[in-house]
Amino acid sequence: MKKKILIFVVSLVSFRTCIGQQQSKIKQAEWLVGTWENKTAKGSMYESWVKQNDSVLIGKSYMLKGKDTVVFESVRLVQERANLFYIPIVKNQNNGLPVRFALKTISNEKMVFENSAHDFPQVIWYAKTGADSLVAEISGVEKGKEHKETYPMKKIL
Repeated sequence: MKKKILIFVVSLVSFRTCIGQQQSKIKQAEWLVGTWENKTAKGSMYESWVKQNDSVLIGKSYMLKGKDTVVFESVRLVQERANLFYIPIVKNQNNGLPVRFALKTISNEKMVFENSAHDFPQVIWYAKTGADSLVAEISGVEKGKEHKETYPMKKIL
C-alpha cells in the first residue's frame, strides 16, 4: 500500500512539474506584451501584443498612415502542451493562411522560432535588449540567397 501511495505522489509531482514547464514557455514570452515602435525612413511600424489567456499571446504589426491603421500581419503565440508556436497570418501572402513556426530556443531574453519548409523567412527571433527595447529579426534563404531583416523597437505602451 505504501508503495502505491509513493508511486501516486511521485506521478502527481511529475505531472505538476510538466504542467508548470508547459506554462513557463508562454510565461517567458510575456515580456513581449505591449506596443513597440520601429521608426524608419518610410514611417513608423508598430507591433502590439496582448495576453489572451494563459496559453495565447495575440500580436499584430501595423503602420499608421494619416488616420488609417494598415494591419499587415496578425500573429498568435500559442502554447500547445510542451510546445510553443509562432503563427503569423500575413496580408497578401500564403492565401491568407497561417504558417507555423516551432520554438527552437527560449530564455527570459530571447525566443527563436523556425520553419525550414517555409519560403521566407525560415527563422524568426525576438531578443529583449532592455526594459523598453527589443530586436526582432526574420531570416533565411530567399531566391537562393541568405537574407535577413532586423527591426529594433522601443516600447511605447
